[in-house]
Amino acid sequence: MGEIRNFRSGNNGEPPSHGVGPRRLAAIIVGDIASYSRLMQADEEGTHVRVKRIERDLIRPSIVEHHGSLVKTTGDGFIAIFDSPVEAVRCSIVIQQNLIGRNASLPRDTRIEYRIGVNLGDVIVEADDIYGDGVNIASRIEGIAEPGQVYISGAIYEQIKHKVVCGYDSLGDRKVKNITDPVRVYRVLADADAVGKTKGRRENILIFLLSLTLLVIATGVLWYLLAQAPGKVSEQAAVPSASPAASPAASPSPQPPPREAAPQTPQPSPSLASSPPSPAPVPSPSTVPVREPEMVAIRGGSFAMGSNDDPTERPVHQVTVKLFSIGKYPVTVQEWNECAAAKACGFTAIGKDDAPVSNVSWTDAQQYAAYLAQATKKTYRLPSEAEWEYAARGGTQTKYWWGDKLQPGVAGCKDCGDLAAEQPAKVGSYRPNPFGLHDMGGGIDQWVEDCWHKTYQGAPGDGSAWSSGDCSAHVLRSGSWKNDSRYVRPSNRDGYDTNVRYPTHGFRVALSP
Repeated sequence: MGEIRNFRSGNNGEPPSHGVGPRRLAAIIVGDIASYSRLMQADEEGTHVRVKRIERDLIRPSIVEHHGSLVKTTGDGFIAIFDSPVEAVRCSIVIQQNLIGRNASLPRDTRIEYRIGVNLGDVIVEADDIYGDGVNIASRIEGIAEPGQVYISGAIYEQIKHKVVCGYDSLGDRKVKNITDPVRVYRVLADADAVGKTKGRRENILIFLLSLTLLVIATGVLWYLLAQAPGKVSEQAAVPSASPAASPAASPSPQPPPREAAPQTPQPSPSLASSPPSPAPVPSPSTVPVREPEMVAIRGGSFAMGSNDDPTERPVHQVTVKLFSIGKYPVTVQEWNECAAAKACGFTAIGKDDAPVSNVSWTDAQQYAAYLAQATKKTYRLPSEAEWEYAARGGTQTKYWWGDKLQPGVAGCKDCGDLAAEQPAKVGSYRPNPFGLHDMGGGIDQWVEDCWHKTYQGAPGDGSAWSSGDCSAHVLRSGSWKNDSRYVRPSNRDGYDTNVRYPTHGFRVALSP
């Protein structure tokens, strides 16, 4: 775990004469457990054990993964410091979304839920603590946050508003205790499409109120006209019109008024009233035309899976894979959004159509595979970890599929060449491996079917997915544009929480014969 460095300077490590640590601009996370006292009163030992487990398994690793440092834990909370506001907010989102998954099966009154506040400000850094308004504001924001939510200051918002895949709900300026000026506060909406939904709800309310107002006005006008001239209305109803269109010769039967002249939807004529037209059927995923991903058939075979480069890739073991097909590219934004349009995938992705879809959880990826399977009546699924590595190696056993040394222009990663950027390149930007597959290393992390295990001890040897054990996390392969070249090795593997979305996570699909 990263530690807060002692920034004091002086002879032989002594603090400076003024006794105050240096100041720095930093992003601060303050987290606190909602209803902690009630939870401790109900089950003191059990709550303590659960809190420590969350700190050990979730909070500390998440802070380190996002390049932050844990300043301290406070029994019912924690304080962390980050150089990057973006990483601070991403870390907060990961913690909250992970806790949603952990709490899903628990009774509501036993759930451990954190309130999180994030602020960017000037702080005084000591050896084992931090001080100043930067911390105080983060603490006050956390205090007004709802359980399970991330609230951020306006200072954080200005730094991250175009950089983090999420939405924001402005809560306006808030007066917080012991802070002179009001603080602008935003609620973070982890769903990338949530901000549009929030705006849509507000717009719908406004439209409803406007419509109601117009209806009231129209009703009043109509009442006034009827009250002023009841005799004229009766006379017009009794006396036939003298126009030629009203004569029997010109019109043997009365005609309904034109549709465009009616103030409301016209009623059907008596001859059609007994059999109104059936409404058009709502398309289901099975009837909507589907753009299937381009697939590549992979012949079965045996290979040595794993490596000795990392403990998680051991032991190297022989695996036999059967014939299967796998996507030529990772699933794209366009392909994903067709699933979202069919109401079969949980959110609308942002980005260019030909970019790999990102910020998807393992559960999201399963939704897309199920959508394809239902719509095409084919056996679409996620590849097993063994199938993915077999396909990524392309028949080779070298460190990378192209050899043992890194080459420019063959993969999308942080130190892989000039195509690396702040987002993944479009699919197919790099040359394919010997099996004709693109982006099997770098570009976007890719979910596979298997539950996460820290080693291969006991792994199946028949190429099937490893579905036993703790499946609260699943396996990711490939590495992403934000990782270095170690991650683009075909043997590289990692695990991540099943229900948590992260900006570098995507997937590709497989197909059984």
